[in-house]
Amino acid sequence: MKLHFIDISIIVIYLATMVMLGWFLRKKARQNKESYLMGGKKLPWYMLGMSDASDMFDISGTMWMVALCFVYGIKSIWIPWLWPVFNQVFNMMYLSKWLRRSNANTGAEWLATRFGVKGKGVRGSHSIVVAFALIGCLGFLAYGFIGLGKFIEIFVPWEAIKDYVPFHVAPQYVAHFYGIVFTLFAMFYSILGGMHSIVLGDLIKYAIMTIGCFAIAIIAMVHLNGSTLNVPKGWSDPFFGWNLNLDWTGIVNEANKKIADDGFSLFGIFFMMMLLKGVFAAAAGPAPNYDMQKILSTKSPKEASKMTGFVSIILLPVRYSMVIGLTVLGLLYYNQLNLSNGAGGIDFERVLPATINNFLPVGILGLVLTGLLGAFMGTFSGTLNAAQAYIVNDIYLKYVNPNASNKKIISMNYITGVVVVAVGVFFGFLAKDVNEILQWIVGGLYGGYVASNVLKWYWWRFNANGFFWGMTAGVAGALIMPYAISWGITHGYITQSLPLYWWPVLFVLSIAGCIIGTYTAPPTETETLKKFYKTVRPWGFWKPVHELVVKDDPAFQPNKRFKLDMFNVVLGIIAQLCMTLLPMYIVLSMHLPLLVTIAILTVIVIILKKTWWDKLED
Repeated sequence: MKLHFIDISIIVIYLATMVMLGWFLRKKARQNKESYLMGGKKLPWYMLGMSDASDMFDISGTMWMVALCFVYGIKSIWIPWLWPVFNQVFNMMYLSKWLRRSNANTGAEWLATRFGVKGKGVRGSHSIVVAFALIGCLGFLAYGFIGLGKFIEIFVPWEAIKDYVPFHVAPQYVAHFYGIVFTLFAMFYSILGGMHSIVLGDLIKYAIMTIGCFAIAIIAMVHLNGSTLNVPKGWSDPFFGWNLNLDWTGIVNEANKKIADDGFSLFGIFFMMMLLKGVFAAAAGPAPNYDMQKILSTKSPKEASKMTGFVSIILLPVRYSMVIGLTVLGLLYYNQLNLSNGAGGIDFERVLPATINNFLPVGILGLVLTGLLGAFMGTFSGTLNAAQAYIVNDIYLKYVNPNASNKKIISMNYITGVVVVAVGVFFGFLAKDVNEILQWIVGGLYGGYVASNVLKWYWWRFNANGFFWGMTAGVAGALIMPYAISWGITHGYITQSLPLYWWPVLFVLSIAGCIIGTYTAPPTETETLKKFYKTVRPWGFWKPVHELVVKDDPAFQPNKRFKLDMFNVVLGIIAQLCMTLLPMYIVLSMHLPLLVTIAILTVIVIILKKTWWDKLED
């Protein structure tokens, strides 16, 4: 164990601060439901944006991204399109303000603004969104839990503390034990302080993380100075062809196995699948998790747009400073790192903790560890808050006790928080690794989510019944898919197990459910559609509703920003890629690509100032 007293002190001070934060903000959080879950919708956009960025800067995801950068090089910038990361651009340009105009508290509550409160499928659509949100939240909690445990295990080997622990822990469950310990800290402050403590805690964590990330980038540049990375041809090139064409033979042979296991060798097909799925997923709007909760917590639609735009700006350059810095250190000193997975293979997700443990000086190590612990706690707390919102707001208050007192509501939030954490930890025990959970969430579960949530924005005829059956078909397919793939591989019917390649099947199932469900029920009530169209002001296939609205109000002006919004989306995605590449080119001292990237980014910023920022409206 390399941790110095100074490093341990920094971590302990941070954990104590988080506990005190939750304790001191508990009274403010207890004022009412909206204060607990949404911060009273009084928090400024830049604070919520920084908090949202902090939630996305999680340990598990960063370990995964460092592993990707090590193996795939600069081409790894494309792989996070699995989420897709460019959904923030769609949100920034138009979807955040559409969502915020509803003035709802959760995604399920938002459905009432779109489909009304009565009619065929209304209750079912509400229930399926709650179910999806909770499944997704539990998946992310398990994802964060297992990643944190693997991370801590490297810094605190079980052999160093086992004599002080009054029980035995099997080697394969050491990571889970550490995950439970630190999960309890995160649970305490997030349950007590609600959104207020979550946002403030995220701001503290972001400040620490920023210092740590830039320090890592500088350390990597110092170590790289005058040296050459031993990497395959094409590693430092962001562009690709039909095949990946990265051959690690004779350098790090195990990397070839990871590429094959990941299923990314035919990178052209993988990219097209990501892009196809990504555009639909981004057009569907924010998934019902911490991201949506932050958007709904903003003061106004205009601030919601600013918040989501701010996320990419403050997240990507900082995060990728760490990613490329740790990757460089890992490549330079690969032979000195212990990356064994305990089963005779190499676990590239261990590159991050191993390089941190070996090459960061005292104090900086403590800051980075604190920042990464905070990253876990931020993601965890934001996800937990979203789960609490759905259970309390959309189940308990809607169906169990609509007239519950404020005291009862807060108590239910506490109880719900503890139960959700316990279930999330249980699922963490069932997962093999971070990537396994991630692939299922982005390739499977979200594949079943997309169709219904695209149609709800852009097609007037789509109703609650269509939403219910579309979501049901998609989510049911996502839950069955891992077992179906495993069965197919076992019996020799299929060879490809990557969930992403199977999401079109889920998409088709979901589309079929949407269409059949829609046309087996009458349209949504006219007054509900008119109110939604006037309030949210979407573009798309809304002509019959538009004509009714104009008949009542001849002065009404429809949203004619489709072409402009799409133009801004394209520019925003390019800008997002540029912000990802900037720290990578700086650390690798790739001066010409750096200058080109800066030039492109500058031009885009100037254009978006005129086409987006100056045209923002509530």
